[in-house]
Amino acid sequence: MSEDKKTVFITGCSSGIGYHCAKRVKEENEFHVIASARKEEDVQRLISEGIQALRMDLNDSMSIKNGFDEVLDKSKGGLYAVFNNAGFGQPGAIEDLSRTALKEQFETNLFGNVELTNLAIKFFRKKKEGKIIQNSSILGFVSFKYKGAYNASKFALEAVSDALRLELKGSGISVALIEPGPIRTDFRKNAYEKFKKYIEFQNSYHKDNYKKSIERFQSDKDDPFTLDSEAVYIVLKKILKSKYPKARYQVTIPTKLFWTLKRVLPTYLLDMIVDKI
Repeated sequence: MSEDKKTVFITGCSSGIGYHCAKRVKEENEFHVIASARKEEDVQRLISEGIQALRMDLNDSMSIKNGFDEVLDKSKGGLYAVFNNAGFGQPGAIEDLSRTALKEQFETNLFGNVELTNLAIKFFRKKKEGKIIQNSSILGFVSFKYKGAYNASKFALEAVSDALRLELKGSGISVALIEPGPIRTDFRKNAYEKFKKYIEFQNSYHKDNYKKSIERFQSDKDDPFTLDSEAVYIVLKKILKSKYPKARYQVTIPTKLFWTLKRVLPTYLLDMIVDKI
């Protein structure tokens, strides 16, 4: 690894946005990239494709610490940015979500994210330079039915990121949020697995709506305005190359639309629109 290139560390690279971004960073060769995945078989697959990779489970503090130490070793002190991409969506009505389901959602999407970010900040403070890049969502600022757990974790991630941005002022460390809308990934398939794990839909008041949700989980049909992961990579690259990244970057038409509607419409009108969707 040549020392003239800065290193980007990306979490959650087994598939989807993380996998695509890791490949594209490597292809364009302006930065070094180190990828992480939770399962060892995915790590080995990434390595077989020529991508430096390591195992990191964001639900495990020791895995996070050991993984970050390995990142610093592999980057030879050249770590420049952390893209916190790893996460999943737990579907289900709020009244059907157990404490265990909510805890698992937050362990990955928030607690592990913050733990890794804090390790990176300690390193970046010594260098007086670094970028924290958070993969949030349209659901980080607009709530939808049956996505309350995921909404809560992403709303919390946005709040943490805003606080960090203020706390890191003058440190040389930037914090930027990427807020994608519908992106073509395995997100829906993975969400269905979590739905089957935690939601007893046959006994739920929302049983009829869940049946429609299951049909959607099993469908290959894209949501309107769905984009490929390249749309996120374009924004990631912009942040990496920017001296002063913006606080937020909306990706896809629905995200940009709802970002505006959230700010101009009264709550009851926004509720009506979201309910129709």
